[in-house]
Amino acid sequence: MNLLLTAHAEDPTLQTFEQDVWWITLIKLVGLFVMLLLLTLFTINYERKVVARMAVRPGPNQVGWRGYLTSLSDGLKLPFKEEIIPRTADKLVYFLAPVISATTAFTAFAVIPFGGVVTMFGHRTALQLTDVPVSVLVLLACSSMSVYGVVLAGWASGSTYPLLGALRSSAQMISYEVAMGLSIVAVFMTAGSMSTSEIVKAQASGDPTTIFGTEITMPGWYCLQLLPSFLIYMISAVGETNRAPFDLPEAESELVGGFHTEYSSFKFALFFLAEYINMITVSAFCTTLFLGGWRAPWPITAIWAGASSGYFALIWFFLKVFALLFGFIWLRATLPRLRYDQFMRFGWKVLIPINLVWILLLSYFKIARSGALSTEARWISTGAVAIVVLVVAWAWPSPEKPKQLSIEEELARRPPGSFPVPPMDLQVPPSPRARRAVAERAPAALGGDSESKEV
Repeated sequence: MNLLLTAHAEDPTLQTFEQDVWWITLIKLVGLFVMLLLLTLFTINYERKVVARMAVRPGPNQVGWRGYLTSLSDGLKLPFKEEIIPRTADKLVYFLAPVISATTAFTAFAVIPFGGVVTMFGHRTALQLTDVPVSVLVLLACSSMSVYGVVLAGWASGSTYPLLGALRSSAQMISYEVAMGLSIVAVFMTAGSMSTSEIVKAQASGDPTTIFGTEITMPGWYCLQLLPSFLIYMISAVGETNRAPFDLPEAESELVGGFHTEYSSFKFALFFLAEYINMITVSAFCTTLFLGGWRAPWPITAIWAGASSGYFALIWFFLKVFALLFGFIWLRATLPRLRYDQFMRFGWKVLIPINLVWILLLSYFKIARSGALSTEARWISTGAVAIVVLVVAWAWPSPEKPKQLSIEEELARRPPGSFPVPPMDLQVPPSPRARRAVAERAPAALGGDSESKEV
């Protein structure tokens, strides 16, 4: 018992993963797959329970104890439902699209660290499947590949609304992935590494700094040191995963069901699985980059030195992930869906410029702390920059509000016969492998025909 209380966490290195035997790697791979499936079932039920609580209604309460097996029953039911494939669908791409989405979602979790070095069946190994010097880029590449599953699903369905949803989703995911990537640049600059295990290690202790001759230890978590990057990452993560209030690719009032409208049975279950795994992935990634990873928070480490050692690290890691998942659910239950042009304008004209300015400021502080500037020059220049920013923000001319037109004036400005609807003559590009047949039908009977008058 005393050993558990006084043990210290051991951080893995790149050499730790090279020493793993093949069957230990296989056990971690199977365990990661099973864990993601169980986390998906838990997150679906967790979301239903929390949203029901916020809406003051019972929620799922019929299957299992207090309804906790509802998501499991849904997962078992979906593969056995009737599968309806559109006649105009490209069969090969129609099948590959959900496989691509689910595969990339599972692959992204390979570089997420769940804990330090532990003993597993007599072998020393890390609670992480693998790690490379550019692990963060691997995770970003997996999230970029998921766009292909969405685009191919909309195109291969051979229908108008899935194609519109796929195009909208691809534009949204690419736009907010730029903001997400820029928010991670600040983490690279501060940690000095792109390895996820090294980033967690860099947040283990505080950052001492001297202000007016007094040494102050800054908090180790990057969510406090790099607060603008943390906020931008969280907003971008919601847009990247197509979650409310940014769930515009699945806007049922506009696009029926979005890119997966024509999917059913097991293929729809793969898209459903990929969406929730992506939500878990961005939460785990945020925990790794900004919340200290698998290490226990400060009050607990001050009392219990071995809180982050061994398998105890899993407790703190999943508590942080569940807290971030609660934020996703909270947003869905409280905020309405944004308009698409507002959403894209916010990503390109707000998040990305703020990110670039923040990276420049952070670079300046890094140079100032390296000794190139004296303490007095550092604080004087920082105050001057802050004053200039405030003056520019105060003197910036506000845009003129457009004149609010009445309904009669708005209708008078529109050309006759125009309505705010998608073009009705939109055609899905034909597949080069599909054989198209022209449907023919008999002309409708007129009112004067003898057959129509018979009773």
